[in-house]
Amino acid sequence: MALYVVAAGLLTAVCAQSPSNNNNNNGKIPTGTGDLEFVERVLVARRDYQKSLESLRGHYLKAGDMERAKWAEDELRGFHRVAQHAYRLELDVPHPNLQGTTNIVEANRLYTEALKFKDHGWNTDYIDNQRRAELLFQKILTQYPQSNKISDVAYQLGDIYESKAYKMYKRAALYFERCFQWNSQTQSDARLRAARIYDKQIKERAHALELYRDVTTHETDPRRIQEAQKRIADLSGRP
Repeated sequence: MALYVVAAGLLTAVCAQSPSNNNNNNGKIPTGTGDLEFVERVLVARRDYQKSLESLRGHYLKAGDMERAKWAEDELRGFHRVAQHAYRLELDVPHPNLQGTTNIVEANRLYTEALKFKDHGWNTDYIDNQRRAELLFQKILTQYPQSNKISDVAYQLGDIYESKAYKMYKRAALYFERCFQWNSQTQSDARLRAARIYDKQIKERAHALELYRDVTTHETDPRRIQEAQKRIADLSGRP
């Protein structure tokens, strides 16, 4: 499946989101305050560029001009390989109070399809597959926010954004948080994963400490609890 097929329609939906404090970023004003207009312009430009290339490719295919159709396809693939940062996380990460309680067949299908790509391949193929998986997971959140898969989707996106293909740590941490915010009974290690990122990568140790404490009160896995307790002691300065 080509990247341009997976991505169809996603940027339009993202651009339609209205700005708000959806990122629940610990009460902090988002970095880059005052940049909202510029970020929205970038989102619109990404959408329009993608749609124009898709239309151009479709035109050439209809005309039987396979050489130029391949040019457009190659350019689309290159576009999706470029890291597309979430300059404003509140335009990227849905609200923490989403209620995903509905079993939706199409959302389940998209989730299964995304897992076929995630973490597969080597080098460029690995990066392409991570991007394909990301687009499919994001499509679930955009089109089916009421799906009971959204907590699992958030976890998978956190894992993707933390991976070597992205290294977008703030984005990853927030999606891990959404995982347990959308499903407080999750059996995943999302709390611990988020805590590690805030601790080791973002260096927001106070928030990391809160999350480590949450691990000790919400988790049942003894290994997770032991790790959290050790970091609580380390960060609290206790022997």
